[in-house]
Amino acid sequence: MPLLNTITTPYAEAFLQVAESRNEIDEVVSQSKSILELWNSCPDFSSAMASPVLEIEAKKKALEKIFSKDVTPSFLNLLKLLADRQRIGILDSVLERLLELYREQRNIALVTVTSASALSDDQQSDLIEKVKSLAGTDNLEIDLQVDSELIGGFVVNVGSKVIDSSIAGQVRRLGLALAKVS
Repeated sequence: MPLLNTITTPYAEAFLQVAESRNEIDEVVSQSKSILELWNSCPDFSSAMASPVLEIEAKKKALEKIFSKDVTPSFLNLLKLLADRQRIGILDSVLERLLELYREQRNIALVTVTSASALSDDQQSDLIEKVKSLAGTDNLEIDLQVDSELIGGFVVNVGSKVIDSSIAGQVRRLGLALAKVS
């Protein structure tokens, strides 16, 4: 188990247990995704929270002011606990671990689909049906992304499995094959 998981897993497991005991699990999972998005999109905020210069009480007040209306009381308690223990800088890792554990418990496969352009509803439906057999479960959490550098096609990530049917991937594989020949 990587060192970061050794630190984050106890927080994530305990918080999941609290959320389940309070019947807040779906709400907490949704809030975790929102906070992760905020955390990753605002590097100034995450850096300030991780900074040892900012006092713990100031961090807790900021967290309460920012999140008290948007998260459950148990979630706010987690944020304050992480601040108290000077672990708020790894909040993203704790929440990512929480989401991993949640998916494991519910047998949900996280599927990331990166395409060169946005997929139509029909394309998404067809792809989801094909990915279900690859994932080994009907419970999928789909993360759709667009990356124009793929030129065309798509890349599907399911756990450690990668299906690259992008034009950029085909060009890369062709280049590797040509390099072996010469």
